[in-house]
Amino acid sequence: MNPRIVIRSETDVDVSAITEVTVAAFKTLEISNHTEQFIIEALRAAKALTVSLVAEVDGRMIGHIAFSPVTISDGTQNWYGLGPVSVLPAYQRQGIGKALIREGLSRLRDMNAEGCCLVGHPDYYIKFGFKNLPGFVYEGVPPEVFFALSFGGHIPQGTVTFHEGFRADGRQGGAGDA
Repeated sequence: MNPRIVIRSETDVDVSAITEVTVAAFKTLEISNHTEQFIIEALRAAKALTVSLVAEVDGRMIGHIAFSPVTISDGTQNWYGLGPVSVLPAYQRQGIGKALIREGLSRLRDMNAEGCCLVGHPDYYIKFGFKNLPGFVYEGVPPEVFFALSFGGHIPQGTVTFHEGFRADGRQGGAGDA
């Protein structure tokens, strides 16, 4: 990783730059609904951005990652969802996303979180220890793209629900009917 990269917590002055980075990062991604910036705004407005980190190079923001609480149908507490994670296209494939993920997971562990889950690319997230866990599901997505990482060994059994901010689509009310 580039030694000039600084990863730090989001501050109030970062909000517009986070939006710009997020829009740029997902602009050409075909599997995106291009609502990621609205999701982050909704999570922030709901005070549900448990961990929100930015990556900078020479004072310029180039990446962002968000972690927010999830609800699990079996009653398991203290689990979080990872995402969105965004890196400006010119800086992708240089380890910035990995650095953001590692730092975010470290901060969750420091908060005594029990685990983290996400929807993502199978070949990417297994590098961090994420696995498809039988009996732990996110309805509406194929099981091979839903991953979880338990920090303490307990594997929830049931359905995960991400924060309602994930339904945000930028329309008037801020939440779609997804």
